[in-house]
Amino acid sequence: MLVLDTEDISAADRIEAFHAVAVGESGSCSVEQEHPEAGIRKRLEVWNFGPLTLFSTRGSGMRIWRTPRHSRFDSMNTVSIITQSHGTGAFTWNGHQQHVGPDALALAHKTAGYEYAWSGAGQSVAFMVDTERLGLPEHLVRSAIPLLEHSAVAPLLLHHIRSLHRRADQLSNDPGAEALGSATLELTRALIVSVTTDEHTRRSVAQNTLLTRVLAFIRAHLTDPGLTPQSIAAAHNISVRTLYRLCEQGGLSLEKWIIRRRLEGTRRDLATPEHAHRTIEAVARSWGFTNPAHFSRRFHQTYGATPRQWRRLHRPTGFSPPDVP
Repeated sequence: MLVLDTEDISAADRIEAFHAVAVGESGSCSVEQEHPEAGIRKRLEVWNFGPLTLFSTRGSGMRIWRTPRHSRFDSMNTVSIITQSHGTGAFTWNGHQQHVGPDALALAHKTAGYEYAWSGAGQSVAFMVDTERLGLPEHLVRSAIPLLEHSAVAPLLLHHIRSLHRRADQLSNDPGAEALGSATLELTRALIVSVTTDEHTRRSVAQNTLLTRVLAFIRAHLTDPGLTPQSIAAAHNISVRTLYRLCEQGGLSLEKWIIRRRLEGTRRDLATPEHAHRTIEAVARSWGFTNPAHFSRRFHQTYGATPRQWRRLHRPTGFSPPDVP
């Protein structure tokens, strides 16, 4: 949901308007705009997923910082995961500095203070959640901040955030929005404990979040035709039998869940203009379907239309895709 676009505001009022919205949405902070004399450009969007708030901030360079002093001016005690979709961000906390590019993320704890910035045109996508919802000691959260690059969970969470953001308007209004927020929270817990030294907490959270991590791993590898129960189990150091038992306890069938997610991907691509030049077989193969007849049959069973019929219903006006003579 769009909450601010400075294009709709006079140049003289943009800095004040952005600061007011930033404070209103995420709490007390200080903001410094890069080259304010040249004019600033900001677009801020916010979506709610149950316990979690997702933010997208796009525009000209800026620096935002929070100190323990800021936290005394409001009651928000939050943890944020910050990513950079465009440009390179710079995150600083307690002597720790890191660059945040498209393949990295940063962990920020509001009451501990931090600084985040980028130069030139950029876009950050971040989410915020109350610290107490994590169910982890604050010292554990802070100890994880400089160690995230060593976590095997980080790529899973990053892919999950990217997926949420791509379809945020649709997903935030879906009945499953709160469940998506809870899954994101579980991945965040797993991320933090994966790099901390508290063995008891690490084992406990690893067990409690195993299914969430398995499903996130599958989502990140849906387009790999080599994705199998064996490869999934091996990636999580469990047996195939344990994998199936875990899915059964979670109320889902592993194969059916994978096929449904892949079908959703093909359905989306077949209706999207940027994939209109590709054949149906190529789209199906890119989502792991190696047998065209099997794919077409499952697609029809699920959606009541063949892939060709679905594409015809959604093709751009005047465009004849490669599968249509």
